[in-house]
Amino acid sequence: MARWMPEFERFFHYRNLDVSTLKELCRRWQPAIYKGFQKRAMHTALADIHESIDELKYYREHFLIPAASAPAGESAPAA
Repeated sequence: MARWMPEFERFFHYRNLDVSTLKELCRRWQPAIYKGFQKRAMHTALADIHESIDELKYYREHFLIPAASAPAGESAPAA
């Protein structure tokens, strides 16, 4: 890839983000937030990609928030 598609290859990194891992952390640490995202389960390749992007956006907006931005009575998940 580095030889034939160098610009594309730059998008990859050994630290990949796996939405399933983030989902599992949310399920364990913030179950109420976890239950807030519902999949449409269309099961086509393109639909699954779009759904994973939407799911990551959801977790970024609701789960990965700074402690100062967390709703009253809740705290951002500990590392």
